[in-house]
Amino acid sequence: MAVKREIQASVKDEQLVEKRRNQMIRGAVSLFKEKGFHRATTREIARAAGFSIGTLYEYIRTKEDVLFLVCDSIYEQVRKRLSSIDLDKGTLESLKLGIDHYFRIIDEMQDEVLVLYQEAKVLSNEALPYVLKKELEMVGMFEKLISRCVENGELSISHEHQQLLAHNIFVQGQMWGFRRWALQKTCSIDDYIRLQTDLLFSGINGFKRPVEVGG
Repeated sequence: MAVKREIQASVKDEQLVEKRRNQMIRGAVSLFKEKGFHRATTREIARAAGFSIGTLYEYIRTKEDVLFLVCDSIYEQVRKRLSSIDLDKGTLESLKLGIDHYFRIIDEMQDEVLVLYQEAKVLSNEALPYVLKKELEMVGMFEKLISRCVENGELSISHEHQQLLAHNIFVQGQMWGFRRWALQKTCSIDDYIRLQTDLLFSGINGFKRPVEVGG
Protein backbone atom coordinates (compact mmCIF):
# COMPACT_ATOMS: atom_id res chain seq x y z
CA MET A 1 0.00 0.00 0.00
CA ALA A 2 1.34 3.45 -0.95
CA VAL A 3 1.33 5.72 2.07
CA LYS A 4 2.20 9.37 2.28
CA ARG A 5 5.85 9.98 2.85
CA GLU A 6 6.40 12.40 5.69
CA ILE A 7 8.81 15.12 4.64
CA GLN A 8 10.67 16.15 7.75
CA ALA A 9 11.16 19.81 8.69
CA SER A 10 13.13 21.12 11.63
CA VAL A 11 10.96 24.27 11.71
CA LYS A 12 7.83 23.87 13.85
CA ASP A 13 5.82 26.85 12.54
CA GLU A 14 3.41 25.14 10.11
CA GLN A 15 2.49 28.36 8.31
CA LEU A 16 6.14 29.18 7.73
CA VAL A 17 6.80 25.63 6.53
CA GLU A 18 3.97 25.93 4.01
CA LYS A 19 5.20 29.35 2.83
CA ARG A 20 8.82 28.20 2.38
CA ARG A 21 7.81 25.00 0.64
CA ASN A 22 5.59 26.90 -1.80
CA GLN A 23 8.60 29.12 -2.60
CA MET A 24 10.67 25.99 -3.04
CA ILE A 25 8.13 24.44 -5.43
CA ARG A 26 8.04 27.54 -7.63
CA GLY A 27 11.82 27.77 -7.78
CA ALA A 28 12.37 24.07 -8.34
CA VAL A 29 9.73 23.77 -11.08
CA SER A 30 11.41 26.53 -13.07
CA LEU A 31 14.80 24.92 -12.54
CA PHE A 32 13.68 21.37 -13.37
CA LYS A 33 12.08 22.61 -16.61
CA GLU A 34 15.34 24.23 -17.61
CA LYS A 35 17.89 21.65 -16.46
CA GLY A 36 16.04 18.48 -15.49
CA PHE A 37 15.90 16.87 -12.05
CA HIS A 38 19.32 15.17 -12.15
CA ARG A 39 21.29 18.21 -13.29
CA ALA A 40 19.68 20.63 -10.83
CA THR A 41 21.37 20.85 -7.44
CA THR A 42 19.82 21.57 -4.06
CA ARG A 43 21.97 24.71 -3.88
CA GLU A 44 20.41 25.92 -7.14
CA ILE A 45 16.94 25.07 -5.84
CA ALA A 46 17.63 27.14 -2.72
CA ARG A 47 18.86 30.05 -4.83
CA ALA A 48 15.81 29.85 -7.13
CA ALA A 49 13.55 29.78 -4.06
CA GLY A 50 15.24 32.87 -2.64
CA PHE A 51 17.05 31.51 0.40
CA SER A 52 20.27 29.78 1.47
CA ILE A 53 21.12 26.09 1.23
CA GLY A 54 21.06 25.95 5.03
CA THR A 55 17.52 27.29 5.10
CA LEU A 56 16.50 24.79 2.41
CA TYR A 57 17.52 21.86 4.58
CA GLU A 58 15.34 23.13 7.40
CA TYR A 59 12.30 22.21 5.25
CA ILE A 60 13.38 19.13 3.25
CA ARG A 61 15.97 16.37 3.55
CA THR A 62 16.52 15.30 -0.06
CA LYS A 63 16.05 16.66 -3.57
CA GLU A 64 13.44 13.92 -4.15
CA ASP A 65 11.33 15.54 -1.42
CA VAL A 66 10.75 18.46 -3.78
CA LEU A 67 9.00 16.23 -6.35
CA PHE A 68 6.76 14.96 -3.55
CA LEU A 69 5.86 18.55 -2.74
CA VAL A 70 5.05 19.24 -6.40
CA CYS A 71 2.82 16.15 -6.53
CA ASP A 72 1.01 17.05 -3.31
CA SER A 73 0.55 20.65 -4.45
CA ILE A 74 -1.21 19.54 -7.64
CA TYR A 75 -3.38 17.00 -5.83
CA GLU A 76 -4.39 19.44 -3.09
CA GLN A 77 -5.43 22.08 -5.61
CA VAL A 78 -7.58 19.54 -7.49
CA ARG A 79 -9.08 18.24 -4.24
CA LYS A 80 -9.89 21.71 -2.93
CA ARG A 81 -11.43 22.88 -6.19
CA LEU A 82 -13.53 19.75 -6.67
CA SER A 83 -14.60 19.76 -3.01
CA SER A 84 -16.51 22.96 -3.79
CA ILE A 85 -18.80 20.83 -5.97
CA ASP A 86 -21.48 18.58 -4.53
CA LEU A 87 -19.96 15.27 -5.66
CA ASP A 88 -23.15 13.44 -4.65
CA LYS A 89 -25.49 15.67 -6.66
CA GLY A 90 -25.26 13.42 -9.70
CA THR A 91 -26.15 15.87 -12.48
CA LEU A 92 -24.51 16.48 -15.84
CA GLU A 93 -24.05 20.11 -14.83
CA SER A 94 -22.03 19.08 -11.77
CA LEU A 95 -19.89 16.83 -13.98
CA LYS A 96 -19.33 19.68 -16.46
CA LEU A 97 -18.40 21.97 -13.58
CA GLY A 98 -15.93 19.40 -12.31
CA ILE A 99 -14.31 19.21 -15.75
CA ASP A 100 -14.15 23.02 -15.92
CA HIS A 101 -12.49 23.28 -12.50
CA TYR A 102 -9.99 20.53 -13.23
CA PHE A 103 -8.95 21.90 -16.64
CA ARG A 104 -8.43 25.37 -15.14
CA ILE A 105 -6.22 23.93 -12.40
CA ILE A 106 -4.08 22.28 -15.08
CA ASP A 107 -3.89 25.63 -16.88
CA GLU A 108 -2.78 27.36 -13.67
CA MET A 109 -0.30 24.60 -12.74
CA GLN A 110 0.79 23.42 -16.18
CA ASP A 111 4.50 23.83 -15.40
CA GLU A 112 4.16 21.74 -12.23
CA VAL A 113 2.22 19.03 -14.09
CA LEU A 114 4.76 18.94 -16.90
CA VAL A 115 7.72 18.70 -14.52
CA LEU A 116 6.07 15.98 -12.43
CA TYR A 117 5.45 13.73 -15.43
CA GLN A 118 8.83 14.40 -17.00
CA GLU A 119 10.70 13.66 -13.80
CA ALA A 120 8.55 11.05 -12.01
CA LYS A 121 10.70 8.35 -13.59
CA VAL A 122 13.59 9.38 -11.33
CA LEU A 123 11.66 8.62 -8.14
CA SER A 124 12.71 5.62 -6.11
CA ASN A 125 10.72 2.37 -6.04
CA GLU A 126 9.56 3.42 -2.59
CA ALA A 127 8.47 6.88 -3.68
CA LEU A 128 6.83 6.30 -7.08
CA PRO A 129 3.79 4.31 -5.77
CA TYR A 130 2.76 7.30 -3.66
CA VAL A 131 2.77 9.64 -6.66
CA LEU A 132 0.79 7.13 -8.74
CA LYS A 133 -1.67 6.66 -5.88
CA LYS A 134 -2.30 10.43 -5.79
CA GLU A 135 -3.04 10.38 -9.52
CA LEU A 136 -5.56 7.55 -9.11
CA GLU A 137 -7.24 9.45 -6.28
CA MET A 138 -7.75 12.40 -8.64
CA VAL A 139 -9.25 10.07 -11.26
CA GLY A 140 -11.42 8.61 -8.51
CA MET A 141 -13.04 12.01 -7.92
CA PHE A 142 -14.33 11.95 -11.49
CA GLU A 143 -15.41 8.32 -11.17
CA LYS A 144 -17.57 9.39 -8.23
CA LEU A 145 -19.12 12.26 -10.19
CA ILE A 146 -19.83 9.97 -13.15
CA SER A 147 -21.23 7.08 -11.09
CA ARG A 148 -23.65 9.41 -9.30
CA CYS A 149 -24.86 10.65 -12.70
CA VAL A 150 -25.50 7.04 -13.69
CA GLU A 151 -27.32 6.30 -10.44
CA ASN A 152 -29.56 9.34 -11.01
CA GLY A 153 -30.34 8.32 -14.58
CA GLU A 154 -28.44 11.26 -16.07
CA LEU A 155 -26.11 8.86 -17.91
CA SER A 156 -26.53 5.31 -19.14
CA ILE A 157 -23.08 3.75 -19.46
CA SER A 158 -21.49 0.61 -18.07
CA HIS A 159 -19.13 0.49 -15.10
CA GLU A 160 -16.21 -0.12 -17.48
CA HIS A 161 -17.15 2.94 -19.52
CA GLN A 162 -17.47 5.02 -16.34
CA GLN A 163 -13.90 4.17 -15.37
CA LEU A 164 -12.55 4.88 -18.83
CA LEU A 165 -14.45 8.17 -19.05
CA ALA A 166 -12.88 9.29 -15.76
CA HIS A 167 -9.41 8.50 -17.12
CA ASN A 168 -10.22 10.26 -20.40
CA ILE A 169 -11.22 13.44 -18.54
CA PHE A 170 -8.04 13.27 -16.49
CA VAL A 171 -5.77 12.84 -19.51
CA GLN A 172 -7.56 15.47 -21.60
CA GLY A 173 -6.95 17.95 -18.81
CA GLN A 174 -3.25 17.08 -18.82
CA MET A 175 -3.15 17.43 -22.60
CA TRP A 176 -3.64 21.18 -22.21
CA GLY A 177 -0.27 21.22 -20.44
CA PHE A 178 1.53 18.72 -22.69
CA ARG A 179 0.28 20.16 -26.00
CA ARG A 180 -0.07 23.81 -25.06
CA TRP A 181 2.66 24.80 -27.55
CA ALA A 182 0.27 23.77 -30.34
CA LEU A 183 -3.17 24.24 -28.76
CA GLN A 184 -2.62 27.82 -27.62
CA LYS A 185 -2.07 28.85 -31.24
CA THR A 186 -5.72 28.18 -32.03
CA CYS A 187 -7.71 28.33 -28.75
CA SER A 188 -7.80 29.76 -25.27
CA ILE A 189 -8.38 27.71 -22.13
CA ASP A 190 -12.07 28.72 -22.33
CA ASP A 191 -12.25 27.44 -25.92
CA TYR A 192 -10.44 24.24 -24.96
CA ILE A 193 -12.80 23.49 -22.07
CA ARG A 194 -15.85 24.11 -24.26
CA LEU A 195 -14.59 22.02 -27.17
CA GLN A 196 -13.41 19.10 -25.05
CA THR A 197 -16.63 19.10 -23.03
CA ASP A 198 -18.65 19.11 -26.27
CA LEU A 199 -16.65 16.15 -27.58
CA LEU A 200 -17.02 14.24 -24.33
CA PHE A 201 -20.77 14.75 -24.06
CA SER A 202 -21.57 14.26 -27.72
CA GLY A 203 -19.68 10.99 -27.51
CA ILE A 204 -21.67 9.92 -24.46
CA ASN A 205 -25.03 10.96 -25.87
CA GLY A 206 -24.34 9.39 -29.27
CA PHE A 207 -23.04 6.12 -27.90
CA LYS A 208 -24.88 3.02 -29.04
CA ARG A 209 -24.17 -0.40 -27.68
CA PRO A 210 -23.45 -3.01 -30.39
CA VAL A 211 -26.42 -5.19 -31.24
CA GLU A 212 -25.85 -8.76 -30.18
CA VAL A 213 -26.52 -11.31 -32.89
CA GLY A 214 -27.83 -14.77 -32.09
CA GLY A 215 -28.11 -16.44 -28.70
